[in-house]
Amino acid sequence: MHKYAFALLVATATIAPIAGAVPPLSQFDGRWSVVIQTDRGNCDRAYRYGLRIQNGNVSYAGDAAFAISGQVLRNGKVHVRVSRGSSYADGHGQMSHDSGSGTWRGVGMGVCSGRWFAERR
Repeated sequence: MHKYAFALLVATATIAPIAGAVPPLSQFDGRWSVVIQTDRGNCDRAYRYGLRIQNGNVSYAGDAAFAISGQVLRNGKVHVRVSRGSSYADGHGQMSHDSGSGTWRGVGMGVCSGRWFAERR
């Protein structure tokens, strides 16, 4: 059930700019590699995905047949949700300049949970 793993791709979600203002570059901008590890549930055990953050916005080069929403605060705290149909996964964690980590939990055709790890490329 790798649909849950998509939640962790975006563990570094967006900082919303003030309307009409030019957003500053996010300290998290760049290319990232994210590993999603399942610790509990009947989901695939691990995934690795590449993502890109530009001006605080996260994009994924793969199939985007899922919805992503989330935020990384100035202090690096992260909350993100990825959903597809009635299935969704939430990820929480902490980002730094070159790495990040946290936990995730997905609900759909069962419940899965685990950890995610990110590193700047």
